[in-house]
This record gives sequence, structure tokens and C-alpha cells, in this order.
Amino acid sequence: MRILIAGSSGFLGTRLGERLRTSGHDVLRLVRRPPRGTGEIRWDPAAGQLDPAALVGVDAVVNLAGAGIGDRRWSEEYRNLLRSSRVDSTQTLARAMAAVPADSRPAALLNASAIGWYGDTGDRPVEEDAPAGEGFLADLCRVWEAATGPAEDAGVRVVRLRSGYPLHRDGGYLKPQLLPFRLGVGGPLGGGRQWLPWISLADWLAAVEFLLAREDLAGPVNVVGPAPATNREFTREFGAALHRPAVFPVPGFALKILLGGLAVEALSSTRVLPGVLSRAGFSYRHPELRAAFRAALRE
Repeated sequence: MRILIAGSSGFLGTRLGERLRTSGHDVLRLVRRPPRGTGEIRWDPAAGQLDPAALVGVDAVVNLAGAGIGDRRWSEEYRNLLRSSRVDSTQTLARAMAAVPADSRPAALLNASAIGWYGDTGDRPVEEDAPAGEGFLADLCRVWEAATGPAEDAGVRVVRLRSGYPLHRDGGYLKPQLLPFRLGVGGPLGGGRQWLPWISLADWLAAVEFLLAREDLAGPVNVVGPAPATNREFTREFGAALHRPAVFPVPGFALKILLGGLAVEALSSTRVLPGVLSRAGFSYRHPELRAAFRAALRE
């Protein structure tokens, strides 16, 4: 397949490109600067600019573009950036795809979303048919997913990747926690009872490749592991994987001082299950948290 990736320079995009090339796919990248070769296509998502002609001959598009959720404290300015960076890129891609003649149009758009769609579900497990919850991330996911509409209306198979937390030492959820845990001062967040939907990085990459190939799958897909853990269980296994104690809880009030609005999301409970992937027969390489941690710290 000829696959175009937006957000290809990020933590997930870089590794997805490498995996798809290893699998024999032809991978193109969307870039905001002048292209450096035939494998790059220039766009300006903030201005809504992407030449539809550049998409002719592309089989599928994977959109992972967006500012990092945990990169900085959530000021009002950064909330606006989180929203615009996702919605603008998605709208630009969806509209450009819809403008390509039907016989040359990419067949699929795999567009990033997040388990934030569900809001705080407490101890209640949810699958893809659950409605959007409340809060900033749920509202963000709602408009983010809706921005794929032009492509879907044009007959493109749209998959909305409601990703959990891919685990790897070099990025994502684990990277900022490595130092305190290695120093033996890591611990559960707040009361530690909130559910955390994790997935190994290897399984996240395999799931995206699986969804690219499965022409019968569309709509929202929870890209999470089969066994969500509470924050306390997650902390215990992380400490064990590093051979360090993990007994110093971070009080909720301290998180709110340090993280502002992001603390509300860090303390929320989202017990998400991979309904679509499980029913489609996706096979997990790391179905258990302990194995996922070993892979995250080794591979």
C-alpha cells in the first residue's frame, strides 16, 4: 500500500512509519516545510491548504497530527492549540480527500482520537458504542472526530483511533515518569483507584497496521489493551519492572497545583475495552501489563 502519514515526526508517527516500511509499504510524509524529496508532501493545516492532486495514487492516510496533551500546563492558550492543531489538520485532510476524483481517492482515513471521548466512566467498562462524556477532552474528541465528516461523506472508510496510553520508555505516558520511579519516589496519582487504559507500543503499531488492512472495519475503534488497570495496579507493576519501590502517592491537590486543568484528566477514571479489535480477532503480543512493561523498557 501507498500510505500517507500526517504527524510523522512525532513519537508514534516516527515508529509507525518505520514499521510500515519494514512491512513493505510505501510511506509518504506530510510536512510543513519545503519537501526534501519525493517522499514528502507539503501542507499548511492551519491555513487549510493541501493540494488534492497530491493525494492521487495514495491508498490510505493516517492522521496523527496534534500538539502533545501532556507537553505543558493547560493554559487557555494551550487548550486552544490542542483543539486547533487537531481539528485544523483533520478538516484539511478530510476536505482534500473529498476533492480527489472518486476513482483516484484514498480508500481509507485512519484518524487519531483518544479515550478522552468517554470522559470519566468510574468503574463502568465502556466499548465503542458508549456516548461522549463530559469535560475538555471529551468535547475535544467530539469536534475532532466530527472533522472527518467530509471524507466519510465522500465514501472514504474512516476509522477513528480512540487510543489509550501506548507504553514505551522513549515517549508518551511513561517517559516523564521514568526518572521519579527510577529514583524510588514514584507512586499512585491521587487515590490510585482510577482506571487507566494502556497498550504496549508494539500492539498499538500492530493494531494500526491491522486496521489499515481490514476493509470491513470503520468508525470508532478503541486502541487499548484487553486488561485495563487501576492507577495503583499500574504503579505497582511499573515499580516492579524497574525494581524500585512505588509507594509515594501524589495527592490530588498537588497534581492540580502542578498540572492545572490536566490534573482533572489525570485523576479521571476511564475503563475502556477494545470491543472492535477483540471481535475482529486482533491478537495482542502483550495482553498483560507486566509483559507490556518489560517490552516498554527493553525494546
